[in-house]
Amino acid sequence: MSNSSSITQFLLLAFTDTRELQLLHFWLFLGIYLAALLGNGLIITTIACDQHLHTPMYFFLLNLALLDLGSISITVPKSMANSLWDTRVISFAGCAAQVFFLTFLLGAEYFLLTVMSYDRYVAICKPLHYGTLLGSRACVHMAAAAWATGFLSALLHAANTFSLPLCKGNAVEQFFCEIPQFLKLSCSNSYLRELGLLVVSLLIVFGCFAFIVLSYVQIFRAVLRIPSEQGRHKAFATCLPHLAVVSLFVSTIMFAYLKPPSISSPSMDLVVSVLYSVVPPAVNPLIYSMRNEELKDALWKLISKCFLKQ
Repeated sequence: MSNSSSITQFLLLAFTDTRELQLLHFWLFLGIYLAALLGNGLIITTIACDQHLHTPMYFFLLNLALLDLGSISITVPKSMANSLWDTRVISFAGCAAQVFFLTFLLGAEYFLLTVMSYDRYVAICKPLHYGTLLGSRACVHMAAAAWATGFLSALLHAANTFSLPLCKGNAVEQFFCEIPQFLKLSCSNSYLRELGLLVVSLLIVFGCFAFIVLSYVQIFRAVLRIPSEQGRHKAFATCLPHLAVVSLFVSTIMFAYLKPPSISSPSMDLVVSVLYSVVPPAVNPLIYSMRNEELKDALWKLISKCFLKQ
């Protein structure tokens, strides 16, 4: 029997034991990580440098890019290093840091996506009040609330999780440290307090999800009442990227944690965890820039100014 006070390191789940496949995993994750760094970095730089993009929608998008950069940087570099050096080890402090920061950043991102749905609702359904309801101070307060809520939630969950006695070894069935895996390692009756916190968190998450759904019901109703086809197309173009990002974020996490036990397996859990922890940060910049002419124009101007300047 293991005790949490005597555990100094954990063993993460390896993608493969074959050396060639480990190196393939390293290069694949390196490519995804560099794409995420480049995409989110360009969005942050473009929005920060272009005065025309200093609007509520792009302010929230800048915050989303920062959160995406943080979340993918928590898991991917360590997984790459483990594959490169053919090891599964992560220190106790490193594991605690992963749990805290991943919970913090993913929680803040979800709350920020909720705020962004409110931004789209006001822009489409109450355009005359947009400047009043979403002034610069209100935007800063809402973004700060999203970050602070994620931070407090992570603090509670991490402190509670790492106070649990561990009785089932130190092998984590995931390629990074997360709360559900620690509950599997804890003693039979000691995880009930953390389970209670998770239930409260799920209720809050469901409330945010209901708010997002109701916001988009109102948005679609308002868009369909726009008489001109060009006006409807423009309104949809401003909302669809956010809706796509929310759908990707929520669907992958829901499948990861709510899938039936009958289809659960270590390999399946590994694939699903990649879908919700690695893919969204890399894909989100592409989703937001694909149909956003204003952002693409600003990005091209920035690139021209920096690299094509004679």
